Amino acid sequence: MTTHPHQMCLTTLDTQDSVRIEVHGDLDYDSADILLNEVTAQLTDRPGLTDLHLHCAELGVVDSMGLCALLMISRHTTAAGVRLHLDERPAKLDRLLDLTGTLDHLTAPPPTGTVKPSMTGESTMAIRPTGPDGLT
Repeated sequence: MTTHPHQMCLTTLDTQDSVRIEVHGDLDYDSADILLNEVTAQLTDRPGLTDLHLHCAELGVVDSMGLCALLMISRHTTAAGVRLHLDERPAKLDRLLDLTGTLDHLTAPPPTGTVKPSMTGESTMAIRPTGPDGLT
């Protein structure tokens, strides 16, 4: 059996209020669901999460399904009131995001006064840094 040399591998590290997922390999048609499922599981299992870091330094090829997965992750994190960080993006990822008009969408800080739903269904204000932090 031959394995693809750029097969995706995820390493998840967490703290009390943040998760860092290190992405190794290609984010493509075959692997996009793997990353999306891991992010969804983290958001579901950790209601107190404030930050999700995708460490992209070892990211390989990103195709249209990989880009779709990143956009879905952004939707999920926004809905959960969690700030998404795309850390250590390689130049090829920045180029793809720039060409598709999604760079600012995926890397901009959340608007001031972002509302995070509480467990009781009431809205509470989430306090988040609004300036650039060098990680997004």
